[in-house]
Amino acid sequence: MSKGRAEAAAGAAGILLRYLQEQNRPYSAQDVFGNLQREHGLGKALVVKTLEQLAQQGKIKEKMYGKQKIYFADQDQFDMVSDADLQGLDGKIVALTAKVQSLQQSCRYMEAELKELSSALTTPEMQKEIQELKKECAGYRERLKNIKAATNHVTPEEKEQVYRERQKYCKEWRKRKRMSCLMQYLKDTPRARSSSLRRLG
Repeated sequence: MSKGRAEAAAGAAGILLRYLQEQNRPYSAQDVFGNLQREHGLGKALVVKTLEQLAQQGKIKEKMYGKQKIYFADQDQFDMVSDADLQGLDGKIVALTAKVQSLQQSCRYMEAELKELSSALTTPEMQKEIQELKKECAGYRERLKNIKAATNHVTPEEKEQVYRERQKYCKEWRKRKRMSCLMQYLKDTPRARSSSLRRLG
């Protein structure tokens, strides 16, 4: 074995041993390779060989499940945990879970508030909007002033007269339109005009 490969194998043994002890759960060689390959660039053959060596040295344990080997940290190296300690850890987990939920709720509230503030106008934009509205109001006031100052207002009587005349002319227009249609009909009809008029009444 070359010197470079020996150093890589020694480094891989340390990395794999530390990983299994930190995770403290069973893994297949494929799982270990998949989890560490991107971070450390270890090859699959090197991972399989190193895990087998660590198991032979007694630094980790291995078990066969069908055709697959499972590797895990030697549990004898860890302190025994009492039921009281486990209950204490369970209590901490419950407290931390509640804290996480509270923080998530707070984050959601703050995100909603941030979204609302982001969509609101800034102070300079608001000042510009106010100036534009003031100009618009001034224009409307000037227009209203001119309307009030005008002397040619229409009285209600004049308005009523205009409406009456309009109705009268509309009525006359309808009559003439009907007559025009009737004359066109009579013109296009081959029968005698007098007999057609009698039939129409």
